[in-house]
Amino acid sequence: MNYDELDLGRRQRILIVEDVRLNAQILVNVLQDEYDLRVASNGLEALEMVKEQMPDLILLDIIMPEMDGYAVCAELQSNPKTRDIPILFLTALEGDQNEAYGLELGAMDYIRKPFSVPIVKTKIRNHLELKRYKDLLKRDSRIDGLTRVPNRRRFDEAFSEERLRSERSKTPLSVLMIDLDLFKSYNDTYGHLQGDDVLKLVAKTLHNTLQRPGDLLARWGGEEFVALLPDTDCAGAIHVAEKLRSAIADLEIPHKSSTVAKIVTVSIGAASAVPGDVDSYMSLLQRADEAVYGAKDLGRNRVFAFEPNC
Repeated sequence: MNYDELDLGRRQRILIVEDVRLNAQILVNVLQDEYDLRVASNGLEALEMVKEQMPDLILLDIIMPEMDGYAVCAELQSNPKTRDIPILFLTALEGDQNEAYGLELGAMDYIRKPFSVPIVKTKIRNHLELKRYKDLLKRDSRIDGLTRVPNRRRFDEAFSEERLRSERSKTPLSVLMIDLDLFKSYNDTYGHLQGDDVLKLVAKTLHNTLQRPGDLLARWGGEEFVALLPDTDCAGAIHVAEKLRSAIADLEIPHKSSTVAKIVTVSIGAASAVPGDVDSYMSLLQRADEAVYGAKDLGRNRVFAFEPNC
């Protein structure tokens, strides 16, 4: 996951689904300078392309071989991961009932052929601007305002998805609870503004230390962070946790009021689910939370793994 979760600088992606090659080529010619384009010649091919790379908008013909546009739209609308993609029907079908049916299925617009290029370009631009605005709202609702890493809401969503996936595939799943040691005394000594700067730096360092794209770091609350490690067993979780602990210590942020060290440190609790043991997945967060208290009880600035699964 990217640090800001959304790449606002990239060109937006449009999937053109059109079985008439001439129509597809006209659209490519007029749109290729502004957007990243992919072209599918039928509905089944379009659905495969959506799985490979999520488009920001789909221009969708209705009358096509194998699978028509209505069926494609219904399939995309039935999937929570794709239902927010704007679909613009582009069709020679006449009649208000056809337009009404397409809009009822969830399409955002209905453009009749032969189409006007300026109108098509304007409609695309308007719908993509709205899509970008919605993406920003969605991103900001899942990003911690101070540290700019995912917030607890985003973590809860990811954890629910990964837990179910790991249960089905019987693969390991690990969680790390990360707590800044004696951070209240840091704020009391240096002030909350400087404390906020430390939280930002710690968040960025933890995020950058997690190297796999599937790993997720989130702010749990206050001075606590949490890391979700899919396909990671207990030994792997301990290894990652030690790297995170060392990365924060290596920052050498002064903390003169700490009784642990004279720098900012973290205590980390690790817990791992046992493949095939449903209860271990369900109690994973609780055990990770207990483990971080185990690290504190042992003197802080250390990693402690929850014993039953390690």
